[in-house]
Amino acid sequence: LGFSFMICIHFMTNRVTNTSSLNIPKPQSMTSERRTSFFGARTVGASMPRNSTMSGFGGTEKIKDTRPLHDKSFVQQCIRHLHEFLTEQGFPGILSAKMLQSPSTKEFVKVFEFVYRQLDPTFEMPNSKVEEEVPAILKALRYPFVLSKSAMYSVGAPHTWPQALGALMWLIDQVKVRSNQRKQELLFSEFCEDSDNIEEGAEYNKLLLEYTAEAYSKFMQGEDTFDDVDELFISKLKKMYNVDEALLASMEEKYRILSDEVERLEKESHTDRLMTKRMDRVKLQADLKKLQSYRSNLEAFKGNLENRASELSYELEVTGSQLESLKREQNELQLLLQNQKFTPADVERINREKRELQQTITRLSKSLEDAQQHQWMEEIALSKVKEKAELKAAEYQKLARKLKLIPVSAENACGNDFEIRPFECGPGSMSQHKTQIQVLLSNDLISDVEEENSRLANMKLSLEESSEQVNSNIMDKSNDLKQMREQIRKVDERLDSDMQELAQEEQGWAAEVESVENHLTILEKKVTYGYDEAVQQLKAAQQQ
Repeated sequence: LGFSFMICIHFMTNRVTNTSSLNIPKPQSMTSERRTSFFGARTVGASMPRNSTMSGFGGTEKIKDTRPLHDKSFVQQCIRHLHEFLTEQGFPGILSAKMLQSPSTKEFVKVFEFVYRQLDPTFEMPNSKVEEEVPAILKALRYPFVLSKSAMYSVGAPHTWPQALGALMWLIDQVKVRSNQRKQELLFSEFCEDSDNIEEGAEYNKLLLEYTAEAYSKFMQGEDTFDDVDELFISKLKKMYNVDEALLASMEEKYRILSDEVERLEKESHTDRLMTKRMDRVKLQADLKKLQSYRSNLEAFKGNLENRASELSYELEVTGSQLESLKREQNELQLLLQNQKFTPADVERINREKRELQQTITRLSKSLEDAQQHQWMEEIALSKVKEKAELKAAEYQKLARKLKLIPVSAENACGNDFEIRPFECGPGSMSQHKTQIQVLLSNDLISDVEEENSRLANMKLSLEESSEQVNSNIMDKSNDLKQMREQIRKVDERLDSDMQELAQEEQGWAAEVESVENHLTILEKKVTYGYDEAVQQLKAAQQQ
């Protein structure tokens, strides 16, 4: 059906429902439910533009959704209505307003299945292809707008959730309409038999279609009242439902006669003073029994209050004794705190010694770095001296080669080894070189070489001794440093353990004091409240 025809059906259905001329309403069924459409807050009347024609019944133009689905306030209002509906109907899952702001596809399908089951309790959502099933269900229910299959893949997106929310609101309206129709069916089901067969038949459909077409034609021509069409339709409905007007008139007359009789009897009962006094006597006797039972209840309640007051007084005494013991324990703990082993002065002294040891470690570390730097410089100087000795030896070897003293097979060597090998240990080698050089070379050259070798040997020995001294100093300092670190570690561990023990003891004392104070406050409040309540109830009982 086109959009104009759906407006016509909606308008004429409301006209039939609101008609007061027919005392027996027509029955409702699934066919009438399918004829009801949802158009939001659209009104039909004199203010509606009537520029359409009857040719609109066969149109296939898509309907534009006029609801402000992209308005945030409207969307929030729809979400509130959806939340209220799901809460009232007993939604089984976890329900929150935050979840309805941007639900997932799984959550939307679960909500849709729950709402649709209000229309069809036997419905079961398939496990696969739910993206195709939901639009197909809406299309089968004649949802006037389009919910695409692609929108089901991202229902919670800001651009698709308003459309899905609009579909849910339309479905909820269908559920409400169906529930109202069921109530009407239950209310008026006794007035006619086999009404479903009448409404589902072709005769009823033809009659309703004729009435709808004629009334809508007059409405499009500018008329606002359809009394003649309504009267004709009502008369035809009476014939269809076999309404006996004579029986209705006789039943109304019988109701009037019975009403007059009841009114007369009520007036006579008011004029009969003896009956009135007897009724008053019965009422007073009933009131007396109630007062006696109430008095016995008050006495029992008074005894309960007295027992409760005695129990509260005993509990108050016990609480007072517990409070005194806790106060004594608090005083003992305070004395223990004052007489503890480590005082704040001791803690300050330990911290001061710790700082001094750290300064000593820093100073020794700096001395160690200086000694290492000095050792490095001495090693550099020794390497330079070695390089010089090697250069001298190389010059000697070069000069000896020029003089043909080396190698052993040289011309002037005469089978003697005049080659000087650097860093050869032992006095025998040096004396052998000296003897050979003294024999073969001049005295001056021999003395210079000897002095230079002796000087270099002495320098080497002195450097080795200084290096050994520096290494021994480094080892001593390292051992001292390790001992000081071990002492510092022990002092820190002892300080930390002492501080932790003090903190734990203070926390325990504070927690115990706080719990005792809280318990005392609660007990005082309970005692005061119970005593005041008992006094008020006793006063009320005495007054009564």
